[in-house]
Amino acid sequence: MARSHAALLLLLQVGAIAASGYQYQRDSVGSTFFLQHDLYPGSKMTLHFSPTAPGVPALTRARADAIPFASAKIREILALFSIPAGSPAADAVRFTLAECEAPPVPGVAAQRCATSPEAMVDFAASWLGTRAIHAGTTRLGSSRDGGAAAPPRQAYVVESVRPLPVVGRDMVACHSLPYPYAVFGCHTTTAAVFRVALAGADGSRAEALAACHKDATPGIPWPTYKKLGVTPGSVAVCHFLPQDGKLWMRN
Repeated sequence: MARSHAALLLLLQVGAIAASGYQYQRDSVGSTFFLQHDLYPGSKMTLHFSPTAPGVPALTRARADAIPFASAKIREILALFSIPAGSPAADAVRFTLAECEAPPVPGVAAQRCATSPEAMVDFAASWLGTRAIHAGTTRLGSSRDGGAAAPPRQAYVVESVRPLPVVGRDMVACHSLPYPYAVFGCHTTTAAVFRVALAGADGSRAEALAACHKDATPGIPWPTYKKLGVTPGSVAVCHFLPQDGKLWMRN
């Protein structure tokens, strides 16, 4: 992987984060919460499927393990990928390293940053107790005019809701983090999962995964329960998986 190419990809990735808010933006689909009983054919909701950041190369485990990945090595990392200190790309690297070095969130059994697809699969398999696993994702279709870009924040109508079997109820959720190569932030979770067909006002379509948490899940902000008018753990609170996320489940 050429260093200058990796730095350019990260700059594009950071630009996409700044322009679109990426998946952590307050109005993005992953941060829009609703009650499970509001998820039925014919229901309407306003969602924003933020554009995913431009792709970065996925490294093999051997290659990734040979590259420093620690805040203490930040100068070496920035030099390795020709990233100027003090640049937005450097800030993104610091952010990801800090996220990956943070202690586990209370209530989450395990969390880890995987620096290669193999490491992500191994983490999911180790916590699910089997290698017979698969990843569920959210998929966006083209709009009425044939475009494939992520649609704007808009109204959607739920066309169908199909529950997916979750053996053992526990899963591993992974999402992309900004870095010169593919890094995945993963954590364990429990939820009921649904495959939801959505039709957007602009004619775009989505096949989204909805995760509904009955427990007081750490990933759901406490003010969300107040906004929804419920107490934590009383009813299932749901959100959709962003399109760059993966939800690993047993087969």
